[in-house]
This record gives sequence, C-alpha cells and structure tokens, in this order.
Amino acid sequence: MFLFYILLSLIAVLALILAVPLLRRFIISNQALKIFRKMLPQISQTEQEALDAGTVWWDGDLFSGKPDWNKLLAYPKPELNEEEKEFLAGPVEQLCAMLDEWRITHELQDLPPEVWQFIKDNGFFGLIIPKQYGGFGFSALGHSEVVMKIGSRSGTAAVTVMVPNSLGPAELLLHYGTEEQKNYYLPRLAKGIEVPCFALTSPDAGSDAGAIPDYGIVCRGEYDGKQDVLGMRVTWEKRYITLGPVATLLGLAFKLYDPDRLLGGEEDLGITLALIPTNTPGVNIGRRHFPLNGAFQNGPNSGKEVFIPMEWIVGGQEGVGNGWRMLMNCLAAGRSISLPATSVGAAKLAASTCGAYGRVRVQFNIPIGYFEGIEEALARIGGNTYMMDAARVMTALAVDLGEKPSVISAIVKYHLTERGRQAINDAMDIHGGKGICMGPKNYLGRTYQQTPVSITVEGANILTRTMIIFGQGAIRCHPYVLNEINAASDTDKSRASKAFDQALMGHIVFSARNFVYSLLYGLFGKYMKGSIPESVLPDTAHYYQQLTRFSAAFALIADISLLKLGGSLKRRERLSARLGDILSMLYLCSATLKRFEADNRPSADLPLLHWSMQDAIYQMQQAFDEFLNNFPGNRIMSWLLRFLVFPLGKPYSPPSDAVAHEVARLMLEPGEARDRLTAGIYLPTTENEPLADLEKALQCAVAYEAIEAKLRRAIKAGQISERDDKKITEALAKNIITADEAETMKKMQVLRRSVIMVDDFSPDFDKDHDGAQYPAVETETETETETEIETETDYDVSKSNIFDSGKLSEIASSDLFTDQAPKKED
Repeated sequence: MFLFYILLSLIAVLALILAVPLLRRFIISNQALKIFRKMLPQISQTEQEALDAGTVWWDGDLFSGKPDWNKLLAYPKPELNEEEKEFLAGPVEQLCAMLDEWRITHELQDLPPEVWQFIKDNGFFGLIIPKQYGGFGFSALGHSEVVMKIGSRSGTAAVTVMVPNSLGPAELLLHYGTEEQKNYYLPRLAKGIEVPCFALTSPDAGSDAGAIPDYGIVCRGEYDGKQDVLGMRVTWEKRYITLGPVATLLGLAFKLYDPDRLLGGEEDLGITLALIPTNTPGVNIGRRHFPLNGAFQNGPNSGKEVFIPMEWIVGGQEGVGNGWRMLMNCLAAGRSISLPATSVGAAKLAASTCGAYGRVRVQFNIPIGYFEGIEEALARIGGNTYMMDAARVMTALAVDLGEKPSVISAIVKYHLTERGRQAINDAMDIHGGKGICMGPKNYLGRTYQQTPVSITVEGANILTRTMIIFGQGAIRCHPYVLNEINAASDTDKSRASKAFDQALMGHIVFSARNFVYSLLYGLFGKYMKGSIPESVLPDTAHYYQQLTRFSAAFALIADISLLKLGGSLKRRERLSARLGDILSMLYLCSATLKRFEADNRPSADLPLLHWSMQDAIYQMQQAFDEFLNNFPGNRIMSWLLRFLVFPLGKPYSPPSDAVAHEVARLMLEPGEARDRLTAGIYLPTTENEPLADLEKALQCAVAYEAIEAKLRRAIKAGQISERDDKKITEALAKNIITADEAETMKKMQVLRRSVIMVDDFSPDFDKDHDGAQYPAVETETETETETEIETETDYDVSKSNIFDSGKLSEIASSDLFTDQAPKKED
C-alpha cells in the first residue's frame, strides 16, 4: 500500500509538471533544448535554403503515421484541357513523325535544321510560359505528356524540348525576374528567338553545387558605350550544359563578392544568378560533349572577367545573393516533371515493344513471351510502368494544385529513372540480338545507351537516394522536427523555450501514438478496418491497411533514429537511404492506388496493380529489415525495434509467378488494358516504320496462331505432305483453311520477317552513312527463317550448334512443345 501511494504521488507530480507550461519548460523542455542544440549538426546557408525550399504535400501524411486515404482519393483526377490535347495530336504528332533517331544520332549528331525550325515555330520552347508572354501556359500534366510522347520517339528531341521548360531562364524569370526582364525575354523565349541554357555545374563542383568556384566582383565598368556602369566582372568555367553550344541566352550561377562595398552591404554576397547573351564579349561557348551517343547539344562554356551590368542579374539588384534559394524553389517543381516523363516514355516504349515482340518472335515453335523466363521480365516491365505512370501523373497533379513538392520531386526523379533503367534493361534482354544491333530498325538501342544520362543529371541518383530523400524529408515532412530546429536556432531565449516546448510535447505524443499503432498493426493489422476508405474494392482494401502499418512503423523508426543518431545520421548514408526507400515506396504505392481508383477500377488492370503493390511492399519490408540489421545499438534495442516493426515476423513476399503470368499475358494481348498501360507514346502508322510493322504483326499474330494450330494438327494427322509455302496451298485446296486464313498466314510470314530482321552495313559504314542495307522481306534466304511453316514443324537438327540431336529430340517431344501455342488462359 505504501508503494502504491508513492507511485500515485509520482504520477501526480509528473502530471502537475506536464500540465503547467512554466514548470514543464523549466524542468523538461529547456533541458531537452540544451541537449538538442548539441546534437543538431551545423547547417550551412545553402543547406538551410534547400530545406526551406518547396512545400509539403502527401509526403507529410505518409510521415504522420496515419495517412488520410480519403483525402488522397478526393483529389481530382488530372485531365488535359482541349488545347493541350490538340497540341499533342497536332504539332507533337507531327514532330515525332519528323524524327529519325538513327539519322539524328549516327549521321547528323544533331537534330535536322527543319526539326529545329519546327520546334521553334510551333512554340515548343514556351510550354510553361504564360499566354500573356506568347507561350502556351500548359499545366504540369500537359507539359509532362508532351515530353513523354517525344521521349518515346527520340531522346535527343525530348531533351531539346524539355530543357527550356525545366530549370532555366524561363522558369527563373517567371518567379523572380523583374517586369522589364519578363517583358523582354519571355516572348523571345516562347517564340524560339532565344535558345536558353543554364550553367551551374563546374569541373570542381558537381553534386556539391553550392561549392561552385565561379565568382563575380562588383565593380564599375564600361557597357554599351557608357562609362561608370555599376556591374560585375565574372569569371567561370562550366561543363555539361545542355543546349549550351547553340544557346543565345546563358543563365549563369556564380558567387558574388563586393570587396569595395559598392552595394553598401557585406563583402560575401552569396550565390547569384544572371542572364548573359552569349554574344557578349569574353563569353566562350560552342564546343560539345558527346554523352553516350546522345546528339542533344551539350557542352562546356567559360569566361574570364566578363563585365555584365547589374540589371542582368535575375531579379535585378534585389536578386543579389538569392540565387541558391531561387534554384532550390524552381528545382522543387521542375525536377518532378521532365526526367520522370522521359523515363515513363522509355518504360512505355519497352512495354509496348516487348509485349508485341514477345508474341511475334517464335522459338521452339512457341512465341517467346509464353516462356516463364520472358514472363518474369515482361511482368517487371509492366508492373514498373504501371506504377511509374501513376507517380508521374499524381506528382503533376500536385504541381498543378500549386505545390512545389521538393521531397516528392526527389522521390520521382530517383525512382522513375531507376525503374526506367530496369525496364529498358529487361527490354534489351527480351529482344536479344535484335536489341543490340544498331541501325534504323533498332527502336531500343539509343534509349538503352542514353538512360544513364537521366540517372546523372538534376541530382545524381546515388546522392538523391542516400542524402536528399530522407535527409530532406525527415525535416520537411515530419510534423515537429522543423519546428524544433527553428526553435533551437532562435536567439530569443523566451521565444525559443516556448516554441521548443510546444513542438517537443507534440513530438512525444506523436511518437507514443506511432509506437502503439506500429505494434497493433503488426499484431492485428488485418482486423483494423479503420484505415480503409469505404469506397474501395475488397481486392485493394488490404493494401491500405498494409501502407498504414508501414507508415506508422516508418514514423516511429525515423524518430528513434533521429533521437539515437542525431546529426550523425546525416553521415550514415546507407541507413538514410533505406529510410528514404521506405518513404519512396509509400509514395509510389499511394500513387498506384490513386490511379486505379481514378481510372474507375478497371478489373483488367488488377494484375498490374497487384504486381506493382506487392513488389513495392516487399521492397519496403526488405528496407526495414536491412535498416534494423545495421542499426547501431545493443541487442536489446535491436530486438525491441524489430519486435515493434515485425512482431510476427516478415509477412510479405514478392509477386507470385501466377501474378507475373497474368501481367505478361496482358502485355502480349491487344486490348484496353495494354492500351492504358502504353497510352501517350508515339506509335507511327506509316509504311516501313519498325514500330508500325511490329504493332501490325502483333494484331496479325492473334489470328495467325489459331490458323497455325489447325495446320499443325493436319500435318500430324497426315493430311498434308507438302513443305514450304506449298503446305499453305495444299491446306487451302483440301479446305483445311480458308482463303482468308491462307492470306493471313502469308501476311504474318512477311510481317514477322520484317520484325525480326536487323540492319547490316558495308564495311566502311562509319565513313559512308548511306551504307545501311535493308533486306527486302519478300526475299527468300538461307538464313534464319523460323517464320516459315517448314522451320516451325521440321527443325533441321544438323544445322543447330545449340543442342545435340538427342537432346533436341528429347526437348521437342516434351510437353512444352504441343501442337499449338499455349492458350491465353494457361
């Protein structure tokens, strides 16, 4: 009884302390503030400006431990307006038809002059410029759709169009330019009179862009025949500048100093941005880099003590020293559009071509897409493409709602470019020799070669994953950490004490709630229905439960990590990367569920939804597991953390073979689900276009397979004895097939031959660009012709150097090679 009274007294004292703010601050919060200040790492001005950039959107919900799924599903479905639809169906379609990526990259190493002129004349450089300045003022979704479609046709053209509409002079002027700068430059940029570029990267400052050595000295000099003009002499050396070699307007980032205090302030004024016409005396520009056979214009530029007037600074004199803040705020939105769009375009191209090629290409008498090994790769392409496109559209929605989602932009930049790389790698594996032989018939090779470019630019992917996603997300998206940091940085003791106390108390309640939620969802998650929106299907309801569980666990683990490691977490990059992976998967899964609902829940898309969700949830589980395996601390802490996250063990598995099979068959079959998956890419319809022939061959293959099965049964029954095309004639004469069916078989032979053939060249093709040889599909040849009926039914073992005759006979007599291709429902 005595101990009970002591315990009761202690509880009463603690309650009194917590209830009285003055006591609480004096005893708890002020002491915690001292410890927090010691733990807090030194934050540079550029880091602070990066942290302050942009806004928090759905990522804040994911960090809360209790996402409001009804709020997510209530966001409107983004739609293109009529003008955007017309532009895509008109000028964009025309531009794509003009593009020959082989000629561009191999022969010209540039876009043809007529393409350059078409881009300028049709306003492609003014997609984001408002109509009042002569641009289109497209939505983020419209901008994304344009870049995605062009990117599915030509990486060179896509980069050329996207750069003026991304981080560069136009966007900087829109947000920070003076009225005089806007009125002069924006109409010229929209009409293509000016070709812009933006120079940030230096040889000694790549990912650490804040460390640029380029500098300007405030001074007075001569400009435009006038003496004593206030300006600066700028010295710089830049590289990797896209459109630099052809630019007429150079956006330049440099550090500005004022040693003579001509501006009346400090000597070190900080990073500053200026717009410099490239014909300015002293500007050295024009040479080129050659990034992985990409023909888009990219190169170095430099200048030494180039005098520019003060009004060339973005924003005028008021823009001095604000360059980094400008860049970070613009990057928060711009990074979320262009590179994700080009990556989705590449993934959709992979999905479209691999589905068709997998159905048309036949080996061992079976379309290669029916083999389980190919199904595995097809499922990855399909599932990743579905999730990538969902994230692209939802992020564009955020931008169109007025957000500048800095953390989300880093997520989609990293994960969509990485998944795009996976998709194009899988596509190359499926295509085999067809994919590696370069030439006009190769529709994958240049995309494969140039994929690392998107991995590298706008924040190298390794840096983005290990330092930015969680490093920035932990501060911006957490409901209390940023307030605690701001309070710790406040020099007013009274104000800091009150602000920190309020944030700390909220943080404690937040952590306690996530502690309980994480444990309860781990133990009884399938019975906790409160997190499921009422409107969703039973097929998807459990995904909302699983994501809520991992959101609570993530918020809890993030808090414990920040408490345990403090500022050193910034240097524990692999731990930070795994936490970033969890936050990223939560976002990608959210976008995928949002897409399925916005598309009116098409049942045909369920295999794509299931594969992508199960894959991402499994990856989240693995990221948690790897984080816990490597979290520093004693065994008791490690055991406790693992118990809170996985009280009953790790319950999730990768997508099953059955789900992968469904996804693969969906991609091999013409239909609405396949059309939705690949919507928005350029599909040519003209003659002698490899992609057009491939799509025609897919359509023909569906009818061909049923006819072929009848012919094989007749051969097996001894009804047909002829070989070669004579078999078709005999089958027709004996009424085994109809005249239309015979015509379909002949058409399929021609189309398949066209699809599988690759380019060959004269020995000196590198000197003579006209040396490409285009074998006529009608020509009979002794080379590989599995399209002919004789080859499909009477394989000549003596010509094979792959299997010995006994082994091949064993394989051919197995159940794998039946008289007809496997049924679609198998």
